[in-house]
Amino acid sequence: MHNFLFGIFPYIALGVGIMGTIARYERDPFTWKSSSSQLLRRKQLVIGSVLFHVGVLVIFFGHLVGLLTPIWVFDLMGISHGAKQTLAVVAGGIAGVMALAGGGMLFHRRWTDPRIRQTSSNWDIAILAMLLAQLVLGLGTIFVSLGHLDGHEMVKFMSWAQGIFTFDSGAAGYIAGVALVFKLHLFLGLLIMMVFPFTRLVHIVSGFAAPFRYLLKRPGYQIVRSRRDAPLPERNGPATPARRVVAPGAAGASVRRPWE
Repeated sequence: MHNFLFGIFPYIALGVGIMGTIARYERDPFTWKSSSSQLLRRKQLVIGSVLFHVGVLVIFFGHLVGLLTPIWVFDLMGISHGAKQTLAVVAGGIAGVMALAGGGMLFHRRWTDPRIRQTSSNWDIAILAMLLAQLVLGLGTIFVSLGHLDGHEMVKFMSWAQGIFTFDSGAAGYIAGVALVFKLHLFLGLLIMMVFPFTRLVHIVSGFAAPFRYLLKRPGYQIVRSRRDAPLPERNGPATPARRVVAPGAAGASVRRPWE
């Protein structure tokens, strides 16, 4: 089971996440939005959103750089494993608390306000709950990491993550002996990655990609995709404006008839 969860399931999660995101963009590009309800309980939304997004962005890029940067790069820069571990604990802890506080405010707002709840889908509630659980697990790993400030425990996760992207068949073995809270944190992260295309989280991709789309490939017109089963009948000619004429027998009265 361990080999499946951390040696095979990562590829399933990545495949579904990437292909599902592309398919959703091709099928429903106008659903790439966060479905904002900013007119309702705006103050709570602003505070919670700022805390949540700043914290999550710091955590995301911290994980991205920390896990996928080759170990020899840190050695070349003179950054020891212990220093990297300490930085991860401090920065990740502060960002995690910020994100958890902001996410808790957003979840409370969406769950308790009847009007916001009415406009929320099941996935809106579920993905926010999953993110909060992931943040709790992430903060829980800090207490374990404090007992491994030499950084060697972190090297295991770096080797695993880089092994997944280099198709190392033994990648799952790198984290075989780590604490359970780390394994739960990794598994839930992969699960969130897999359901990513089916939730409001896709607006993250549009936020990064939109500037490049408009700068590099802006067609100058809006593409509209119809869902009609049959096409509309063709026009014989261009549409013409209506003509005002006076109805016979009614002085001063007028009706609008189409020009033919």
